[in-house]
Amino acid sequence: MPLAVQHDLEHAVHVSHEGGPLLSYTYRPTEAQFESPRPYIHPLYTRSGELLSLYRPHDHVWHKGIAWSLPIVGDANFWGGPTFVRGEGYVQLPNNGTQDHEAFTQLSVTPERATIAHDLLWHFEDGGEAVRESRTLGAALGTGEAVDTWTLTFSSTMHNVSGIDLPLGSPTTRGRENAGYGGLFWRGPRSFTGGAIIAPGFSGGDEFRGVRAPWAGFSGLSDGLATGSSIVIVDDAANPAHPPQWFARTEEFAGLNPAPFFSEEIPFADGAEITFRYAVVIADGEADPERGAQLAQVGTDVLAG
Repeated sequence: MPLAVQHDLEHAVHVSHEGGPLLSYTYRPTEAQFESPRPYIHPLYTRSGELLSLYRPHDHVWHKGIAWSLPIVGDANFWGGPTFVRGEGYVQLPNNGTQDHEAFTQLSVTPERATIAHDLLWHFEDGGEAVRESRTLGAALGTGEAVDTWTLTFSSTMHNVSGIDLPLGSPTTRGRENAGYGGLFWRGPRSFTGGAIIAPGFSGGDEFRGVRAPWAGFSGLSDGLATGSSIVIVDDAANPAHPPQWFARTEEFAGLNPAPFFSEEIPFADGAEITFRYAVVIADGEADPERGAQLAQVGTDVLAG
């Protein structure tokens, strides 16, 4: 049975395969302003139906499955929650922006690939225009030896329309040590806490945070059937700051994020344009670094195709 797409008008797009869901993409969120409302992917499933994401966890209600989440955009916060201020710590400021859907440019499906493309306009909390973005998501089924996988692709081209420079940074660029999160951020299910972070030549825990790598992944167990599943994120070779440092957590919660502005700001001048592309490979079964490399190659091939 081929892929299928269902559109809940003015709310979300759902992608399924053989009657089972793969993802839901909520493009018109309804959360409170302090959560920096932005489109997100949740729920996210493996092909066998294991849940691989978490929405609004009580510890960080602004974490939402997979989302394009930027904590430092000039003086604005498009991550959600409080902003890290040098010398003060985290402070809830009136700076939580929104990423607002404007129009779809493509919504299509073939037997093995679905595409969701739309234009967004980012607003500062005071309503001013910040960024115009063109975003494309894809879902591609794995074949052959990768038949137990599917790949989510994510592409964002952002154009600074604010009238001012908007350097892209993180809490680390503002003074908090080893807290360089920002970008395409995945929050995993509760059952993945304590799971294994994998990367080229690496399998371990939070000590991976801040390391540079072209890809990284997370392998854990799901509640219920107690089966394993894995996620591998591939950073496109053309991305700024490639290979990125990674923000990764497993001890307190499961989270993974290629963080291009982990320790250094990326300039984003008024009128400038910047593009980021990623592949996120969703796989049934646990993964070690060797299988992680195979999954990363699947994602690389999808990006190239």
